[in-house]
Amino acid sequence: MFLPQLPPGGAPRNSVPFAFVAEADTFRSNVTPPPRERPSAGQLAARTLVGLTVVAGLVGALLLATPALSPAQAPGQAHQSEASQNR
Repeated sequence: MFLPQLPPGGAPRNSVPFAFVAEADTFRSNVTPPPRERPSAGQLAARTLVGLTVVAGLVGALLLATPALSPAQAPGQAHQSEASQNR
């Protein structure tokens, strides 16, 4: 199976007339896109609720994970309950 080889220096270059390149920079379309439709009140409410749910989930996960991320007691210290201290 024959695979084409690229010339040294990268991809092959096709010559493009300079006038074409110059016209491409100044080309403007005469077709304007239609105006964007404004979202309805229901769509805005749904987007707001989804955003609040995502933010609340992230804050809740952070609050639940904070105790697990805090450093544990030093291994040399023994944990004693309050009941054993008053004996």
